[in-house]
Amino acid sequence: MPPRGEPVGRAGGRTARSGQRAERSRYNRPVNSRCRRAAPALALGLAALLFPQQASASPTAAPDPVVFVHGWNSSGSTWDTMAGRFRAAGWPDDRLHQWTYPSGQSNATTAAALAAEVDRVLAATGAARVDLVAHSMGSLSSRYYLRNLGGTAKVDAWVSLAGPNHGTDAARLCGGPACTEMRPGSAFLQALNTGDETPGATRYATWASPCDVFVRPASTVALAGAENRTTACLGHTDLHRDAAVHADVAAHIG
Repeated sequence: MPPRGEPVGRAGGRTARSGQRAERSRYNRPVNSRCRRAAPALALGLAALLFPQQASASPTAAPDPVVFVHGWNSSGSTWDTMAGRFRAAGWPDDRLHQWTYPSGQSNATTAAALAAEVDRVLAATGAARVDLVAHSMGSLSSRYYLRNLGGTAKVDAWVSLAGPNHGTDAARLCGGPACTEMRPGSAFLQALNTGDETPGATRYATWASPCDVFVRPASTVALAGAENRTTACLGHTDLHRDAAVHADVAAHIG
């Protein structure tokens, strides 16, 4: 019922006008507000369509190249199993280098050749540093490179699998400069192990097997300042083919 004294026509007109204002408010103001709130999201979506490369995430950085250093009387093919596991895990081919060298020569000579190989890999890949993964006697030449030829500036991580880092009596059964240098107490090993056994900022790690009959005792592998680990009962030529060892090595250099 209209207020007292208010003509019915005026009351009805005022009510109608109020309803119209409410109706305009309902449909105009919220729509404008929603448009203002949606504008930033629309702008971002448009930018993603116009500039897809900028909108996408940055690619994952490539891992350091790995240079594999084999042992005495061996070749780069001895790393086929381990390198294959790295490839299966997504490592690019240009990051895996199974290097071969004449293993009968002095480890110092091999170290100089390794220095050239590292420089070649760095130039080819554009990487700043490499990782070195060595088996057996390859540990000695790679350590010589790190210690005496400036290798610590170019090597992020170093791995020794069954390396005779303090010598092995098995080297008395073979001849030539390389075998002589692997014998306990050799002049080469004395110089290599004097002072800091793990120089520079390079990250060092060793793996030794309690069942290795060629490099024994297993304690000859460990280095002061390195992460020294013992594997399951593996033969000398099984360490670099073992899946668990590969997983540990990948975690260390990754």
